[in-house]
Amino acid sequence: MKQLQKIGVVGVGTMGRGIVQLFAQAGHEVYCFDAWDGAVAKAMDFVTGLIERGVEKGRQSREQADELISRIHPCDQLTDLAECDLVIEAIIEEISAKRSLFAQLEDVLASDAIIASNTSSLVVADIAAECKNPERVAGLHFFNPVPLMKVAEIIAAVRTSQDTVIALKNVIDGAGHRAVIAADQPGFLVNHAGRGLYTEGLRIIEDQCASVQDVDTLMREAAGFKMGPFELLDLTGLDVSGKVMESIYQQFQQEPRFRPSSLVAPRIAAGLFGRKSGEGWYRYENNQRVDAPRAAVPELISGLKVWIDTAADDYDSLLALAQQGGAQLCDAPEDAELILIQPWGWDATTYCTEHDLDARYTIAVDPLPGLDKHRTLMMTSITAPVARDAAHALLAQGGDVTIINDSPGFVSQRILATIVNIAANIAQRGIASVDDIEDSVRIGLGYPAGPLSIGEKIGGDRILMILDAMQAQTGDMRYRPSLWLSRRVTLGVSLLTPEASRSQEPSRA
Repeated sequence: MKQLQKIGVVGVGTMGRGIVQLFAQAGHEVYCFDAWDGAVAKAMDFVTGLIERGVEKGRQSREQADELISRIHPCDQLTDLAECDLVIEAIIEEISAKRSLFAQLEDVLASDAIIASNTSSLVVADIAAECKNPERVAGLHFFNPVPLMKVAEIIAAVRTSQDTVIALKNVIDGAGHRAVIAADQPGFLVNHAGRGLYTEGLRIIEDQCASVQDVDTLMREAAGFKMGPFELLDLTGLDVSGKVMESIYQQFQQEPRFRPSSLVAPRIAAGLFGRKSGEGWYRYENNQRVDAPRAAVPELISGLKVWIDTAADDYDSLLALAQQGGAQLCDAPEDAELILIQPWGWDATTYCTEHDLDARYTIAVDPLPGLDKHRTLMMTSITAPVARDAAHALLAQGGDVTIINDSPGFVSQRILATIVNIAANIAQRGIASVDDIEDSVRIGLGYPAGPLSIGEKIGGDRILMILDAMQAQTGDMRYRPSLWLSRRVTLGVSLLTPEASRSQEPSRA
């Protein structure tokens, strides 16, 4: 197997110079070229500055820094890359520009050198379509900032050789990053898996179930994510993320699971991109987000008559809170001033109808992730203010509360179920292995765990129940369960269970 020692980088903007730094730090000789005048010098100054700061902060010695800098070679012309074993392209996301560059590189490089594209959205096979040796062409997608985001996607196009994939995996592993292998499909692996958080968050806002701030709060404080969908969209830029959402939806032949939101285009037209424009889903002052204050907690009502659904997952905890708040427990729901339920997947209105409960006095409490974390209270379409306030006061004892409108699956249930379902379908389609799906999402997207592991923690049967209920109530095919998910639930095995091998085994005697 060819060892990739000398590495070339073409295009040394934000991504390119990060790639230069990564491989120089890993001990490679790195050659950098850019067609724009002054771009290479600017990139050298940037990378050198980072290395010098490492010396100042004691992360490396003067000698180590000098050796590192000596491994970075600025190039004046493309032919200076002739001896490279691997060249990584990080230029503009435009297919004709990439095809032209790859044709030039084929004329410059040795026949066994690998050419890789850092594209995030283009089909790699399309980039390689006019190459003489497409078997040595692959995608090699890094994330910004490259040295800190410890994952890289290797995209195997339909004609990419296995030797090319293995050589790229070895060089990525040697640089200290996790190499994940993905098929040449829209969004590859990380951007594909990330659709659930964005698209379902937007759908919740479309349905007027909760505010932008409430959705983000619940995904952080209840679900354990670092950021909710809207603060993440403000960080990445809605103008950029909006194009990616639309591109993936169209490239997947308008698959309902990836359907973008009609809320996005008007905001892009208005210039509400996020932090970089000073306003997005949130407003920013001095680069600090301006949040609305949380609603004040109402006073507890002494002697409040409460009925708690005996099917509630957190029945004992709800009972303890009711007793702690001085409430009186009722034997029958028709005698209660407040009815507490805990549906999975269903909205509160449907649950009330099916169980003959008075929707005016009913509040649903999300059983996910349990009452030890941020608590979500969901009203029916006609819940009375007095019942809403009484439930708020009771549930705010010892915990924070967010109140939302009626929604099948609350907020956390429906977003997490969507994330798990998309990941299950990635596995079903063989776009990536289970291990690569799990690690790429955990590292690349910063989720608290891999998506299938999230499903395991909640329970595959619960995820399936949520999806079935949401599809039944909305009639929307976006919620149809993946076969990977439904089969593993039916068989009673882990969602992380790989597909049985089709390879021939010796016959039994």
